[in-house]
Amino acid sequence: MSATASPPGDAAPRESLVVQLGRARVVAVVTVDDVASVAPLAASLTAGGILVVELALRTPAALAALREFRAAAPRVLLGAGTVLLPEQADAARAAGADFALAPGFDAATARHCEAIGLPFVPGVATASDIQAALREGFRLLKWFPAEPLGGPRGLRALAAPFAHLGVRYLPLGGIDEAKAPAYLAEPAVAAVGGSWIAPAELVRAREWDAIRSRAAAAVALAGGAAA
Repeated sequence: MSATASPPGDAAPRESLVVQLGRARVVAVVTVDDVASVAPLAASLTAGGILVVELALRTPAALAALREFRAAAPRVLLGAGTVLLPEQADAARAAGADFALAPGFDAATARHCEAIGLPFVPGVATASDIQAALREGFRLLKWFPAEPLGGPRGLRALAAPFAHLGVRYLPLGGIDEAKAPAYLAEPAVAAVGGSWIAPAELVRAREWDAIRSRAAAAVALAGGAAA
């Protein structure tokens, strides 16, 4: 399966999504209720140095928010989260998403993303999920929900039988600033994601300075983990 995404706003050759995530090391996961909040949210995240954003398709405003985010931050690598069906993949791609993610693995959606050229990161929670994803050609997987599944120790144990295949993981779910470094220390982890950078309550309260500070702290944390 294809897992490449063009650098946003750039005509440079396509890079694999795992390479781009590995460079960023941290993904800001956001949920938006009000499209009017998108431009200042994008400005706060990018001012803090965030390179990759997952915008969850969980609200009625999500697709409009995705379009607005694409316009406000053309150089951000923008993912559409919670893509559960092929038609959602179509809508996400039309709205400007660079890639899509799902909480679980659905072969029909995965194959459709491949057909329309939208890099896809399927969700896995068990060895059987990983094997199903491997059969479809995926080597970059979203491990979700990370904390309830046992945290870094759980991921290490689950990933071990597949390490020789070069599988990489994007853990999400219950991760915060204090927990992120332990995930980033795992060799199989490409990047870590979470909503702690721009939690919904801060977005609703329009606390843009706080979100910018959280974004900068996350970027510094990721840089420290890389070092």
